[in-house]
Amino acid sequence: MTKFRAWLSAARLRTLPLSLSGIFVGTAMANIYGFKDSIIFILALLTTVGFQVTSNFANDFGDGVKGTDNEDRIGPKRAYQSGRLSKSELKLGIQVSVVINLVLVFLLLYVAFYEQYIMYVVLFTILGIISIWAAIKYTVGKNAYGYKGFGDLFVFLFFGLLSVLGSMFLYTKFLTTISVFPAISIGLLSTAVLNLNNLRDYESDKRAQKNTIIVKIGVAKGKLYQYTLIILAFLCMLFFIGNHYYSWKSALCLIAFIPLFGHLIVVSKIKDPGKFDPELKKVALSTFMLGLLFYLEYYYFL
Repeated sequence: MTKFRAWLSAARLRTLPLSLSGIFVGTAMANIYGFKDSIIFILALLTTVGFQVTSNFANDFGDGVKGTDNEDRIGPKRAYQSGRLSKSELKLGIQVSVVINLVLVFLLLYVAFYEQYIMYVVLFTILGIISIWAAIKYTVGKNAYGYKGFGDLFVFLFFGLLSVLGSMFLYTKFLTTISVFPAISIGLLSTAVLNLNNLRDYESDKRAQKNTIIVKIGVAKGKLYQYTLIILAFLCMLFFIGNHYYSWKSALCLIAFIPLFGHLIVVSKIKDPGKFDPELKKVALSTFMLGLLFYLEYYYFL
């Protein structure tokens, strides 16, 4: 049971709802154009959770091996850092999760495209492999991009643009210009979660030479960066709703921004890095609520 709990800890269950947000939004976007498929929806959810778990295992492994996760780190103790999982166990866990991810990707592509769209199968297979690579290389290896300040860009691309637009394309086989705006919104909010993590870990990351954007620009500018991410996310979603307004129900998802704007007030007053940690859950769950409400609005209420 102790080992099972260690694996649950390494999987970081509290991060999983955030990864689902893009699938909810992409599925709802497809429904706007008249496309529904419950099997694609379920497989897309499982696939994105698989990617997130792989990323979490790799993050635990990479930061643990590099010594970034140490006694000075603020936040939950990691499985490798605390000794609950060994290096070899985590490495095996990453390998098993990658195999599961590949199986899920191929099942998803088979259901979405069958044998009618071979080029799409090839394209999405490549995107799936790149997603797995990105999940691992965030902290693992000498050239881990998370240590060079590219984590924010990759989160924006994979949690926002690829998650929303990719899942929409699985249903529709086409994209529209307006669909980019909800994708940007989810991407920016996902980046805001990472930014909070980096604000919290500023001191330990700096000592470990993990050169996140926050290490490069400092906490004060990092707060301004956080305000920008949240406000731009709101404006993008507002623009989309303005172009797809059908009743008051189409604006329900904006409720999710109420705690987010409250979050900005809290961030402006924080001086102790440890107090950024509770805000992680607030932004992650608000993003999940945004995705879920958007799904309900444009999937069930439309």
